Amino acid sequence: MPAVKKVLVVGAGVAGSALGILLGDAGVDVELIDQRDEVSTLGSGITLQGNALRVLRQLGVWDTLNSKGYAFTTVGIRAPNPEGTLVGEFTDALTGGDDLPATLGIPRPVLAETLIDRATDAGCTVRWSTKFQSMQEKADGVAVTFADGTQRSYDLVVGADGVHSPVRAAMGIDTGPVPTGMAIWRVFTPRPASIERTDLVYGGQSYIAGYCPTAENSLYAYIVEDADVANFDLSPTEKVARMHELSLAYHGTWDEIRPYITDGRDVNYTLFESHLVDGPWNRGRAVIIGDAAHSCPPTLAQGAALALEDAAVLAELLLAHTAVDDELWQEFSHRRLERARAVVDASVMLGRWQMDHDRDADVQGLMARISDIVRVPA
Repeated sequence: MPAVKKVLVVGAGVAGSALGILLGDAGVDVELIDQRDEVSTLGSGITLQGNALRVLRQLGVWDTLNSKGYAFTTVGIRAPNPEGTLVGEFTDALTGGDDLPATLGIPRPVLAETLIDRATDAGCTVRWSTKFQSMQEKADGVAVTFADGTQRSYDLVVGADGVHSPVRAAMGIDTGPVPTGMAIWRVFTPRPASIERTDLVYGGQSYIAGYCPTAENSLYAYIVEDADVANFDLSPTEKVARMHELSLAYHGTWDEIRPYITDGRDVNYTLFESHLVDGPWNRGRAVIIGDAAHSCPPTLAQGAALALEDAAVLAELLLAHTAVDDELWQEFSHRRLERARAVVDASVMLGRWQMDHDRDADVQGLMARISDIVRVPA
């Protein structure tokens, strides 16, 4: 018998949906709630590394996502000069195994919709516009109160509810995201035919200028600079103008993207943040995973991968153990904490080196070490 029969998963994002799929397929009664009204149709694109693709294959959605996204195995480095010169093209690490590509770019709404559809097929009850309020552990489970005043009982509560997790707060954990000093501008545009992989430009007017193809006809482009909270007050038109202005420092393929950065295009501005709950991610019969437990700047593109790994490991243990006990939680912590720490610390370090203009930074060595870690299944 699995350790749980009835589970509440708070947050219908990547981590929550993945956990729901794996538990639902095994016959566990999973209630997946989210305070949003429906699956988000907003957002640009997302870069998924091989170790994320390995879990997506386990979830049974890899073929669908591969057909709707854009897979590639090399990465290019370009110079911040007037020609946007290609300095080098490198084969990226196959962290999901030799039978998967190194990277998949995909629109975020496509990923979200695919996972929710699969969770529904797995038997999960998905409740939108439902807000977690509080919980109280009982001898035989957890009593949860929702914002509308209703109460229900579960064997386990999983907080997969993001960086500002209400479940984490209800557990008495006060660790939360801290800005790193950088921020990123993102825009979703058509894909010029010449762009078939991610290219990165380090330096120039900003820290990083890059892009990732997300489908045959789309990509998202991004520029990283010093954080400035005043940018949140800009109008949509002003955000477009700001990203267009920053892009003028970059050329080559950027000259093909720039004509699409026009008024009416949605430009997103996000601070780089980071945190890690340093210790057990559970308190009794409540546990946090994904961004609720850890977050990192996208310098390694490992945020979604870590969240998917959390879900896969937690589901494996809940199905293998017969009780929610200290042995289960110790094994979960042993398999997740230090791996997450390595990725979070490395992601922050890469940004710090850039902000400090550290010419002696061993960027390739650090990235190789993380690739070696995540290449091994979680």
